[in-house]
Amino acid sequence: MTETLLEVLEDTPLTRARAALSELIAFPTISADGNVELILYVQEVLGRLGARLELTRDETGGKANLFATIGPDIDGGVILSGHTDVVPVEGQDWSTDPFLAHDDGTNMYGRGACDMKGFLACALALAPAAAEADLKRPLHLSFTYDEEIGCLGARVMLAELERTGRRPRACIIGEPTSMRVIEGHKGCHEYSTEFSGLEGHGSRPELGVNAVEYAVHYVSELLRLGEELKANPPRESRFEPPWTTISVGRVAGGIAHNVIANLCQVDWEFRPANGRDARHVSRHMEDYAERELIPRMRAVDPAAGIVTRTIGEVSGLSPMPDSEAVAIAAELTGGTDTGLVSFGTEAGLFQEIGIPTVVCGPGSIAQAHKPDEFVSHEQLDLCLGMIERLIAKLEHEA
Repeated sequence: MTETLLEVLEDTPLTRARAALSELIAFPTISADGNVELILYVQEVLGRLGARLELTRDETGGKANLFATIGPDIDGGVILSGHTDVVPVEGQDWSTDPFLAHDDGTNMYGRGACDMKGFLACALALAPAAAEADLKRPLHLSFTYDEEIGCLGARVMLAELERTGRRPRACIIGEPTSMRVIEGHKGCHEYSTEFSGLEGHGSRPELGVNAVEYAVHYVSELLRLGEELKANPPRESRFEPPWTTISVGRVAGGIAHNVIANLCQVDWEFRPANGRDARHVSRHMEDYAERELIPRMRAVDPAAGIVTRTIGEVSGLSPMPDSEAVAIAAELTGGTDTGLVSFGTEAGLFQEIGIPTVVCGPGSIAQAHKPDEFVSHEQLDLCLGMIERLIAKLEHEA
């Protein structure tokens, strides 16, 4: 599998990146299915270059992170980081096989092409150049699992990085930003709220606890709270939209028209514009369930209840004055215009442990999660230029 990339190592960086991206797309790393085969492929490619490799896994062993270091074993390096998992393709109308890269000479198509295997392919394409350079500071390459379902892998990898005591200088997360330097984004909190009621015949609703009906009350309160937040955006917010958003993604419960539903689940998320809103939404919905809904449910059946499971609580990336990561990324891209985005990334987790972080990568977020997802050759070339300049910077700066 690795020969496809390795056989073009003498070619142009763009040719190598396209070869690497074809390889990466061929691994169907949907979050639910795992990513170990891709990680082992990357491990082999980087291992042949002499990179120092650290593997961390989830509890099942079916998912893994890879943290690779090229250059001296000292502090002050720069991390290029990206997730390896992709979203599902079921129900989408693709023109070609989503896990077989299609290159039309201008764009490369396939699941994960822009989100975000294009960035990882660029990093792999230039890893040989980094290995050959006399780096004064290390280049770190980070490949994580399960970003799409709560940034689970990055937490495991960063806990190990903290344990080792190493202090990278900065991190660039290569999510698709059309190579614009992004200095901040909202957080993302995802939950599944489960309602347990008492089933019965639909002709005697007063004798049962209808889990679906209580879920509807809960969803109605989420929507009411969302409108309240929309009407009161934080004054300091520079996000688009500026307010904290709440979204209900799925409601599932009940088995028939005439059966009182004993189970229902609501999958929902919110994206806070600041920490104050993050605390407010969580506390308000917990209080609402405990104060308004659960007493009414248990008045009929003491065993009834509501339980909320946390799927993921990912911190936002806070814009930081004088961020070294912003300065480095702006220097590498030649861009002076930084910005904010509303979608979430792993960047806030790096920032939480003291690593200045920005988001900057090839492709547009408008293509992510859609059928016929693509990244252009032009964007890949711009990303390769950024990484080439980073290698030169690490080679010449003590």
